[in-house]
Parts: sequence; structure tokens; C-alpha cells
Amino acid sequence: MSLSFFAPCPRGLEPLLVQELQQINAQHIKPTHGGVAFAGDLALMYRANLHSRIASRVLLKLNQGGYRNEDDIYNLASRTPWSSYFTPDHSIKVEVNAIKSPLRSLEFITLRIKDAVCDYFRDLMDRRPSVDTATPDVRIYAFITEFDCTLYLDTSGEALFKRGWREDKGRAPLRENLAAGLIMLSGWKPTQPLFDPMCGSGTIIIEAGLMAANIPPGWQRHFAFEQYHGFDKTLWQNVLNDVKIDKTPRAIYASDISAYAVKDIEHNLGRSGLPFSVAFEQQNVLDAMPPGKDGVLVCNPPYGERIDVTTSEEYAVFFKQWADHLKANFAGWNAYILTSDRDTPKYMRLSPTKKTPLYNGALDCRLFEFKMVQGSARKEKPAE
Repeated sequence: MSLSFFAPCPRGLEPLLVQELQQINAQHIKPTHGGVAFAGDLALMYRANLHSRIASRVLLKLNQGGYRNEDDIYNLASRTPWSSYFTPDHSIKVEVNAIKSPLRSLEFITLRIKDAVCDYFRDLMDRRPSVDTATPDVRIYAFITEFDCTLYLDTSGEALFKRGWREDKGRAPLRENLAAGLIMLSGWKPTQPLFDPMCGSGTIIIEAGLMAANIPPGWQRHFAFEQYHGFDKTLWQNVLNDVKIDKTPRAIYASDISAYAVKDIEHNLGRSGLPFSVAFEQQNVLDAMPPGKDGVLVCNPPYGERIDVTTSEEYAVFFKQWADHLKANFAGWNAYILTSDRDTPKYMRLSPTKKTPLYNGALDCRLFEFKMVQGSARKEKPAE
């Protein structure tokens, strides 16, 4: 039986999610802003949750219909077969997103959908589910456009970027699915050295290690679909059994100036389940030397004490110093730097060979690619 799904993802990574879905043989793949719609059977849903490094969730489409007011949306939710998936013993949470909807209050629509679900079970079983906005058993999503409303059941539970290994997050953690996207966009291959010289809690290099080892991002966690009606335990076990872990050692390296960050990465690496070691140390990025003749450098530079700057002027000076260090010592490497500061190439006096728009949460960022050669690689007019 073919089911319809929607997988949201960080904006800018939709093409990568399309590639992932193609690799697991999803059907009717349709990218849109902020996610990808697709279709497939139950096994595909299990594989998407287990294997996608980019998706934030996998949502199962249950119902769709036009509306003119909140009562129409209530009626749509009232005739959705919720009991085919869960019982009143499950707690619920309803979330609503809308684009160009003429309805004024998303909070009121959320309340009406919640009432519809509760009334559905009360009429059917004389019981109703409780609401838990913190740790619900069941998450229900509604997406409302100018003309229609689509109701989804979340099959993932906790967001998919919560892999299960990270407890030490640092001050401004990069989400795991965005980190995976940075690695994919860099074109890094597991046969190449990879280096993050401002690693924080180690998200980028751990995601790279998991990719190189072919360890699914969902390997250490559970999913909402495991407690829904229709869960096929044998099928799920078959999906898990298909995983073949690659224990080949890889040249992955990390460093950070912060002793706290180095301690975090040590703890996170210990929980990650990587079948090989990752070299890491505490050092200033301006002292970090390349761990190979050529390779790929990927990082998300922080602000403040982790690079020992406090003002915008110091920030610009730091990037100029770092660029000089890279040009002098990292010739032959490709550097990928994620930042929300469009002036970063100007500070570095380098012209990026590529810039990819990405969003780190709500923060509008660019992933700049610099192919490092000795001497200046800056054009007369810096990229904005």
C-alpha cells in the first residue's frame, strides 16, 4: 500500500534530502520550500526515519481538504481515522503552520484541531487523550495554505536531528542534520582527511564519522511509529538487519581552543558508537596545522571567547589572520565555512569559489567554499 509523506528539513538542504529519498527508493518525490513530499510503503517509512541524515521529521499524510473557516478544519479533523494509529491512552500535541491563510489565529486553529481529536475519541470510545506539550506520545501537524488544510501524523517522535548520542552541546550547538548537510555539500569522501579546527562539541566530525562508518543516524534512538497501531516489528527488524557497518579507520580530526569544548567532544565521541578513533586536541585555530597533504576543512566559526574576540573589529582581524594561516599552511585543501556574516570573505581577503544559502534555525547563513592556494586568491571585488 502506497502512503504519502512529507519530510521537513533545514532550508537550503532540500536537494540533499531528495538524493537521500532516491537512494531508499521513495516514489513521487516532490521538493518544496523547507521539505520534500514523497510516497512509499511501511518499509520505506521505517528506512526514511532510520537513514535520513537531513530530514527533521517524517510526517504521514492522513487527510486533506478545503476550508472557509475554523469549523471546516474542525470537521476535517473529526473525520480523520485517528483510532487506526493510536488510542486515548496516548498523550497528544497539535502544531499548526500556515502560509497565506486568511484565518487570523493559529492558536485557535490548534485548539480546534485538538478538540476535534478529543471529541473523535470521546464519541468512539467514551474516553479522550490528554494533552502533553512537552513530551507527547503523538504529535499531530496541520499545514494550512490559502485554500486547504493537510493533517499529518508524526512518525518520528523526537526530531530526527536528535540522534541520541549528544548530551554535551556547547553554547550554540549546530543541529546534526545541518552538520550532515555541510559535509555532503563539501563533497568530502571518507578516503580523504577531514578537519574541523573549531569543533565545539564535535557535531560536524561525529556526523562525518557516522557517515563514513555507514551507521544510520537513527541507530541509537526510538521512533514514534514503534508505538502506533500497525507497527510491524518483524519488518522493522529486517530494516535494521540490512545495515552493514564499515569499521575502516578514517582520517578525521578536530580541535578547539576551549578546554570545555574538548571535554564535550570527548564525551560525545564516547557515546557516538563510532567503530574507529577520531583525533582531537585543544589548540588555537591559528596554530592548527593540516593533518594531511590535502583534504577538506569544514567548520562553523563561533563568536566570543572560543576564538578569543569580543568586538566586530577584532572579529575582522581574526579572520584576516586565519586566512593568512590557511594560505600559508593549507594549500591543496578545500575549506568550507558556515557563517551568517556576509562580509567574511572580505575579512579574509579571499573570494569564495562557491556560496550556498543555508539556514541555521532562523539565521540566514552562507556556506562559503574556499580552495586554498598559497598567496592571495582574492579578486578585486569581494563576494557579498
